[in-house]
Amino acid sequence: MSLGMTLLVALRALRRNAMRTVLTALGMIIGVSAVIVMVAIGNGARSSIEANIRAVGSNVVNVNAGSFGMGPVRMGAGNTTSLTPEDAAAIREEVPGIRYLSPGVNLRTQIVSEATNWGTQVQGAGPDLAQIRSWSTEFGSFFGEQETRTAAKVAVLGAVVRDELFGPGADPTGAMIRIRNQPFRVIGVLTRKGQAAMGPDQDDTVVIPYTTAQRKLLGITHIQSIMLSAEDGVPLDRVSTSITNLLRIRHNIIGDQDDFMVRTQDEMTSLFTSTTDTMTWLLAGIAAVSLVVGGIGIMNIMLVSVTERTREIGLRLSLGARDVDVLLQFLVEAVVLSLVGGTIGLALGFGASYGVGRVVGWPTLVSSDAILLAFGFSAAIGVFFGFYPARKAARLDPIEALRYE
Repeated sequence: MSLGMTLLVALRALRRNAMRTVLTALGMIIGVSAVIVMVAIGNGARSSIEANIRAVGSNVVNVNAGSFGMGPVRMGAGNTTSLTPEDAAAIREEVPGIRYLSPGVNLRTQIVSEATNWGTQVQGAGPDLAQIRSWSTEFGSFFGEQETRTAAKVAVLGAVVRDELFGPGADPTGAMIRIRNQPFRVIGVLTRKGQAAMGPDQDDTVVIPYTTAQRKLLGITHIQSIMLSAEDGVPLDRVSTSITNLLRIRHNIIGDQDDFMVRTQDEMTSLFTSTTDTMTWLLAGIAAVSLVVGGIGIMNIMLVSVTERTREIGLRLSLGARDVDVLLQFLVEAVVLSLVGGTIGLALGFGASYGVGRVVGWPTLVSSDAILLAFGFSAAIGVFFGFYPARKAARLDPIEALRYE
């Protein structure tokens, strides 16, 4: 019997018990849609993290004070005072391939304007920060070398801080604010960057010269971090190695007890996305269990179908049908049942992913790999769980089958 005729017979058999067919396919529908949604959420999170990391800037390398150990005690980023402006100057002068560099000092405090106040992060930075992060100004301008050298009391506001202190969309250039009772003149407002990857809102910040933060606000001479951007085409791992070697020499470090940490943009991306990848496949694996349950349901119904149609099978065999024809008939029924459920599940998964993105606000991204995985898995389940009932039907003895009541 031709494959087309076999398919027609299979469709008629499935249509004969429409309700049972729908209920059997429901397991595949739920399983496929669950896999699509879970993978879409994971891919969306990964894409969002990568976009946020790219928003930090291109070819970025971060050097943080920390990773200091003394016996069994180890301290994380920002807990040591060994990083200095002189280190930053040495990196700029001695490490090849550096385009921009900005020393950093951070603190969190209350910002006061004439009308209100707002608690936020204050970033002490160099004038290159705007170029490193590709961060333009909506109003006014960023500070320069002159303001940094003289520790000028000037500030550039993030969009959120501007909105809270002066109102949404306002241009506060020239206005005065107070940071720890020190008067600062607003010289610019940064364009919006949005939420950082696994971190706070990038627009909820105030940027001032790092020298001003050191001398006027904190009373320190060290810095907490150095952010730099490499030239295009310069390998970040090579820059990272050069910085590490230079700082180890400058800090007289012997052994592996570094008092600083160097992280490249590639390492940060890998760190964040590896976590989301693990969670994505974990959730997809849990969702795939329902596909297996759906496959068991298909096998159960196919076994019932073989039992119900024993006399029909015996009649076909006695009229000359080959064992392979009977096997193919029931196998095609199982595969069709699985693929129909998978197709409906794909459509439902697309709709559910879109709904999750709109209602909950989570980023979702349905990839072609997820579609192929879910659809291929459903087809494989149809073949795997349909083979045993089909083989059982093909091995029936025609005489005994005709006698079956």
